[in-house]
Amino acid sequence: MSDKPNGSVLSVKVYGAKVSYFTGKLESYLRYKEISYEFVAKPPGRFLGKHAGARQIPGVELGDGRWMTDTTPIIAWFERELPDPPILPDDPLQAFVCRLIEDYADEWLWRPAMHYRWSYAASKYLLSRQIVEELTGDLPLPKILKRFIVRQRQLRIFVTGDGVSAETRTHVEGGYLRILDLLSSIFEQRPFLFGDRPTLADIGLMGPMFRHFSHDPTPATLMTERAPAVWQWVARVWNARASLLSGSLVSGIPDDLDPLIQELSETHLESLRANALSWSRGESRFDAEIQGTLYRALPTSRYRVWCLEQLRSHFTALPEPAARAARTLLESSGGWEPLWEPAELESGFDPKGTAPFGVGLEVLTASRARG
Repeated sequence: MSDKPNGSVLSVKVYGAKVSYFTGKLESYLRYKEISYEFVAKPPGRFLGKHAGARQIPGVELGDGRWMTDTTPIIAWFERELPDPPILPDDPLQAFVCRLIEDYADEWLWRPAMHYRWSYAASKYLLSRQIVEELTGDLPLPKILKRFIVRQRQLRIFVTGDGVSAETRTHVEGGYLRILDLLSSIFEQRPFLFGDRPTLADIGLMGPMFRHFSHDPTPATLMTERAPAVWQWVARVWNARASLLSGSLVSGIPDDLDPLIQELSETHLESLRANALSWSRGESRFDAEIQGTLYRALPTSRYRVWCLEQLRSHFTALPEPAARAARTLLESSGGWEPLWEPAELESGFDPKGTAPFGVGLEVLTASRARG
């Protein structure tokens, strides 16, 4: 079956939720690229498992009957089909940093996003109501019971089950406050991370920043009071259209991005290293010290081993000058060693390279499908 842009790209259905982390990320991309789509509210369950092969949202149905899951390879596929205008900069070093930021937004900021949503009363009661109203209409239970089940499940799996405890809570929340401050200093200088138009870095950060941090009551209050420039940026990305934004990108890696690269090196890349070492030892859980805070019994993730494999692959594909510059950048931020430990990686996650079309490629287990 041809992968050329035809009716497949012109007919797109997005199955997701309006409170969903990754649905918001994908919608931000589609809106910017001006790719028309039909949104269908659908929980990650039997329907998506049957058609997409993986019970996680968003799922995308193309006009030719194919299904896709996982926003990172979904966006990469759309970029191959509709490359103009690109969301990756032409500068290979900038493109690599965009991929680092996207992965950090997808995999590290997930923890504070879920914590703020399900640990605070104002957020968890509102969101459990919204999720029940949007996604569980067919479930024959009283709404009050469904809301209770949602709150308990999400807290157990995505908060306490993901290392958020009395000992780590301050660090988890500090990570959100730091990213607000780091982004504020950037958006006071230019409208998007790399200049006058969004890149993959902006789209990646819309995952946590849009449907979670800027919408959920507790983190949204912090954002509007502490970082109004970030609040404005969220609206700017959501409203951005490629046909209306023809501005230029900055040259190289601006100095004001260095603190963000250091933050993702000390947190996300360190976490990826600890997870990969645990995977190589055959462990189901592991401890990791991140910026002096000890996280205990984190679940070992096969998918995050694959994420590290992908980052390494993107690095090794860099031309020599960009590779030297990227290494220097990561060495100065503390991210070089975590990127390459352990030396040998084998996630086995997508051995045939079929993503985003791979049947059964669950980002998390079926009972922990993300939204």
